[in-house]
Amino acid sequence: MTVEAAVVDGATLSAAWGLPFACMLLSIALFPMFAATFWHRHFGKISAVWALAFLLPFAATHGFAAAWPLMLHALFDEYVPFIVLLGALYTISGGICVYGNLRGSPRTNTAILALGTVLASVMGTTGAAMLLIRPLLRANDNRRHNVHVVVFFIFLAANAGGSLTPLGDPPLFLGFLNGVGFFWTTQHLALPMLFVCGVLLAAFHALDSWYFHRSGEARAAFLDPTPDTPDLYVGGKLNFVLLALAIALVLMSGVWKPDIGMALPGVHLELQNLVRDMGLVVLAFVSLVFVSRKARADNDFDWAPIAEVAKLFAGIFVTIAPVIAMLRAGEAGAFAALIQFVNDAPGQPNDALYFWATGLLSSFLDNAPTYLVFFNLAGGDAQALMTGGAKTLAAISAGAVWMGAMTYIGNAPNFMVKAIAQRRGVRMPGFFGYLGWSCVVLLPVFAVATWLFFV
Repeated sequence: MTVEAAVVDGATLSAAWGLPFACMLLSIALFPMFAATFWHRHFGKISAVWALAFLLPFAATHGFAAAWPLMLHALFDEYVPFIVLLGALYTISGGICVYGNLRGSPRTNTAILALGTVLASVMGTTGAAMLLIRPLLRANDNRRHNVHVVVFFIFLAANAGGSLTPLGDPPLFLGFLNGVGFFWTTQHLALPMLFVCGVLLAAFHALDSWYFHRSGEARAAFLDPTPDTPDLYVGGKLNFVLLALAIALVLMSGVWKPDIGMALPGVHLELQNLVRDMGLVVLAFVSLVFVSRKARADNDFDWAPIAEVAKLFAGIFVTIAPVIAMLRAGEAGAFAALIQFVNDAPGQPNDALYFWATGLLSSFLDNAPTYLVFFNLAGGDAQALMTGGAKTLAAISAGAVWMGAMTYIGNAPNFMVKAIAQRRGVRMPGFFGYLGWSCVVLLPVFAVATWLFFV
């Protein structure tokens, strides 16, 4: 994120240039709640409107020579790599289908949630959630109380489990694109993640056991619309090989530095990143065309979720550009008050405040752009943050990933899991009902984690 600062001096920009970004995020947060039908028909147009609401006035006041590099940087340095990785993981994982049915006992449910938590950092929270939500629902379709199973699945597989690698959750991949090492989060968030996920799994097992035995669900097998089968099997297994190759490509782009590239206005296209992105596209194509179409069909695979992400993030990456330029200007920029709030003194960040500020905004906005805001608020220098600012970067990373679970709109897989569960007959809570679950369960865990790791 260094090009904007070189082209446009963030200290000269008014905070008003951040309004299209704020409106973009508020649209994502509010339209699905209050105008869902309109939103689902026109979200791509709304995203384009807010992007143009920044680009056209900016070009008129600063000139085309300033606006063009800004747009190219947002497109080629960040948006394309971001959406290519998400699209590849979504396509490949969508071709893996788990067949068979287990009995939804507390032990089985906890094991599935734990497996989803582990897989989330390998195949992404979206991939892990889409792979396991249907087997989990089939296992519990004879139980009267099954809402909590899906809620905890969102907490773990769709969010907290993606803490350990850039593949896990979009915020961490944005950090990787900005210079954070591939295994940096593995090293610095492993213990905090184990604590948070361990506590959540233990709490889930206790609650699920209480429902299972107290409500007589242990004897409800005869009501099961999908009878249990002794064996499970996986369709589309070759996709696991493709996932391994995708991981190898991302690792390669962080290790191999041939110093070969092509310069465009505001952009430097590097060979290793081009190889990574083209390789991911090829892997997604191979999965789609040549690997088990039956497994993909049985997963009810469709392009709607990734198309929505692609359209929305095109607007996000364009409108966030001036915000990042202002943040990188530090206390000389328009967001000096925010910088002073999260720092005890100049150069002395309050890591607990970074964790909660990043997290709470990630709860009600999308966690990927929120991560970018606070990453740049902390200086935006990956090398400095990975060393002297390691605790601050860990707080930002954990806040963005973990607290994306606080609401349905905090992370893309949350809504996807909710929609699938509702189609299978689970009476999922509404926006505020789910928020009640997350406040009761997650906030105490995050409070203890703050005291243990970020104070």
